Amino acid sequence: MFKRSWLGVALQVRGSVLPTVLPRSIVCGFMAAAVVLFAQQNINLFIPLKDNLIPSIVLGLLLVFRTNTAYDRFWDGRKCLGTIIISIRNLSRHIWVYGRSSSQSEREVQRTILYLLAAIPFVTKHHLRNEPMGEGVKMLLPRDRWEQLGQDGNVPLEIIFWISDYLQSEYQSGCLDVNQLVAMTGILDAIVAAIASCERILKTPIPLAYTIHLKQLLLIYCLFLPFQLAKDLGWFTVPVVAIVSFTLLGIEEIGAEIENPFGTDANDLPLDDICETVRSNIEDLIRLSPVSP
Repeated sequence: MFKRSWLGVALQVRGSVLPTVLPRSIVCGFMAAAVVLFAQQNINLFIPLKDNLIPSIVLGLLLVFRTNTAYDRFWDGRKCLGTIIISIRNLSRHIWVYGRSSSQSEREVQRTILYLLAAIPFVTKHHLRNEPMGEGVKMLLPRDRWEQLGQDGNVPLEIIFWISDYLQSEYQSGCLDVNQLVAMTGILDAIVAAIASCERILKTPIPLAYTIHLKQLLLIYCLFLPFQLAKDLGWFTVPVVAIVSFTLLGIEEIGAEIENPFGTDANDLPLDDICETVRSNIEDLIRLSPVSP
């Protein structure tokens, strides 16, 4: 994206709010044209422009608050996903290096656990989107684990339980000491906390009354704007109203898109890319052989 020209980015449709906002702006433009027609028939519909100062300030502050609140949720979601990625990288490294496997079968068990770690972002993505587990999860889990996997509960916690159970068994068999167990368990706890934070963002939407009120104010403002401009601007009122409406409605729509950062919109977090990155990291790690068993 950053390699594209400024004009290329400005004219890009995919990822913009143009398809959503443009029809609404056109409606406001038609409204403005109707007001201008009435004005040309000497029907006095003029509202003094100075009377719009306080509503404009209030609406501007509401839009700023709306956008900032939505972006805070977006950035908070990205930080939670970053915590999951870092924790998986650290824990997979600990398991692969510190595990004292003495046979090929034990090494295979470690690989299975690493792939369980790689599956965490995938199951978290499906969990947050409230959709069935996909093929990406099935490819990372052994057949018996896939058959045991519950589709209706909290699947990420189920996989984390399996990993925690493995760590406990490794400690009891003497393959891990107590300090290593505590460190690895702490990393698992960080993953659980990050997933819980993602659920908090998802299940705590912007209050409905606030969203409705902002949309109502935007509608009133855009529909009454032609009455303030028609007398002075004439037919220029139509493009001015359309542009102003596009600007205000676009800002509100951007906030609506990013307030749930875990969806499938173009402006949501790239969960698919993040999942593939973690899977690739795990596979790269598996290709390395620890020096000491």
